Amino acid sequence: MSKTTTVTCPTCDAPVEWSPQSPNRPFCSERCKLIDLGAWASEEHSIPGDPLEDELFSSDMPPRQH
Repeated sequence: MSKTTTVTCPTCDAPVEWSPQSPNRPFCSERCKLIDLGAWASEEHSIPGDPLEDELFSSDMPPRQH
């Protein structure tokens, strides 16, 4: 007998069964998945970088036009 793993949806904290029957895992729904994607696209979420490394490569790119 195997125990089903349950995780928490990163968007709404609802419990999500980690199995093939949950195609949106770790999200509870397509809606929560799209909310998270939108947060990444609007830069609400980000992965911290190394400022020194970022400076090394910033000269390779043209300046951003705002």
